[in-house]
Amino acid sequence: MIFKRAKSIRESLAKTRQSVFGQVAGLFGAGDIDDIFWEELEELLIQGDVGVKTTLHLVEWLQEQVEERNLWRTDQVRELLRQRMVEILKEAEQPYLPGQRMLNVVLVVGVNGSGKTTTIGKLAKWHKDRGDRVVLAAADTFRAAAIDQLKIWGERVGADVIAHQPGSDPGAVVFDAIRTSFGRRDASVVIIDTAGRLQTQYNLMQELAKIKNICAKQVHKAPHETLLVLDANTGQNALSQAQKFKEIADVSGVVLTKLDSTAKGGMALAIAYEHGLPIKWIGTGEAVEDLQPFNAEEFVDALFGENGA
Repeated sequence: MIFKRAKSIRESLAKTRQSVFGQVAGLFGAGDIDDIFWEELEELLIQGDVGVKTTLHLVEWLQEQVEERNLWRTDQVRELLRQRMVEILKEAEQPYLPGQRMLNVVLVVGVNGSGKTTTIGKLAKWHKDRGDRVVLAAADTFRAAAIDQLKIWGERVGADVIAHQPGSDPGAVVFDAIRTSFGRRDASVVIIDTAGRLQTQYNLMQELAKIKNICAKQVHKAPHETLLVLDANTGQNALSQAQKFKEIADVSGVVLTKLDSTAKGGMALAIAYEHGLPIKWIGTGEAVEDLQPFNAEEFVDALFGENGA
């Protein structure tokens, strides 16, 4: 199979940059700072899904800086805004799978339709490219289609898939996947797909707790990552999902998907500022290569069209 060049974060944020953040950039001309400027900036940031709480923080912080530094032109505010955005994203920045261990266990959670299983396939490809032997666990046994989809991704990227029959115990699948990994000495990563039924939140919480307990009993301090997959297209609904999964799943990081098909990429700031969750990966497109480690500087530069964008 021939793989294409991975789409960059800059390319994936084109719609966001050309719409909402293009208008934000347009505010920073050589005009004077006045009440209308602040109102328009606040309105545009909210339109870009930066979130009300994060937007108010940014505007109030900028107003304080303007007063302290005795600034009066709008073009003087642009770099301040960019710097504060980078700071917010960096404050929550954490590396993916820190530390070294013989077997890494990655638990992936998220609602159905968020791109969870596709993200697992892309993540498996990323690991395979680095020489890792990957085992995928089809623990979303509630949907037969989820099992089949994971098997297709396993074949596509060359990863082993451990699956049971639809309706079987997800914990048993995870147990077998980890034991299989130990049986194959060169297996170094287990990635676990899980069900995403928030409408039955209590059952989901119990299921995830059971899976995490099985992981911990088999591998020291596992799971070593619990990644929440969020669809950037869903806007404020994705922020609500972040809060719920943070409460029930002890999320260690977020994968933000489908950025290339939305004009509201600013939600990354709300995830970091309002929920304190690090964004570890960005889904930049539909191809298997289109999964990029998150970089705060690169992300904000892409929003503002810096460095030739």
